[in-house]
Amino acid sequence: MDIDFHTHGKLAKYLAFSPDYTDWLFNEAIEAGLDALCLTEHFNTQGFHDVYSDIVARYSRVGDAFDVNGLLVFPGMETDVAEGGHTLALGPMEEILELNAWLEPHKAKGHFLPFDELEAEVHRRGLRFGAAHPFRAPGHIPELADEQLSRLDFIDLNGKDLARDRERAERLTHGLGERLGIPVISGSDTHQAFQYGCVVTRMARRCTTYDDLFEQVEAGEYEIVLAEDAAFRVKTAGYLKRALKEIDRLGGDYVATILAGQAL
Repeated sequence: MDIDFHTHGKLAKYLAFSPDYTDWLFNEAIEAGLDALCLTEHFNTQGFHDVYSDIVARYSRVGDAFDVNGLLVFPGMETDVAEGGHTLALGPMEEILELNAWLEPHKAKGHFLPFDELEAEVHRRGLRFGAAHPFRAPGHIPELADEQLSRLDFIDLNGKDLARDRERAERLTHGLGERLGIPVISGSDTHQAFQYGCVVTRMARRCTTYDDLFEQVEAGEYEIVLAEDAAFRVKTAGYLKRALKEIDRLGGDYVATILAGQAL
């Protein structure tokens, strides 16, 4: 089972949720060969609840995932910490939505929770807690004490970072995981479809629950596969994102532009 552990369902945090755009993303994920993904939308994105409630309303639940036309979509969330840097929480839909609501007072810059407080709450709810692209500036998660970092359940080897400097990303991320004894898994960090498949985590077997998924992760029953054209995919996705945001800024309909292009 090929899974992407770090993805987004919106083009940008400040934009309204568009079911058509998210549907386009999921369909393109299937076309890219993915069997599953974790939807780790930013905790302070506009319409966070709308993104996830739309999935609940339209698709069947299978274990912890939702079956989106054959693609397993696992719920998750990306959250900033006060020290600087991003984390990932993975778990059942109900807990992700409740955690997001609980974080309401801490969604604005200057009010983010410290790492320790967020980690304690994530684990209190029985969720998996990971470091997202820990070596990407201006984050400071690697500077935290090993006692703090050892409470992570996984570390994200991120597709954007691999595309920009593979040697550095692999050396630093795997080095941190080996030092702490924490598994390293991968995610594309995509907000646009072209980035899907730049890197995948290939699991030994298909599964529909986080317990089964992380049983394989902790047993090392997976491999990280980087596409030969990963750098091109990430670069192209970056161009697309900037172009679509400019269409929106000028008053155009970026979703209609995407769907029209798909029809052609």
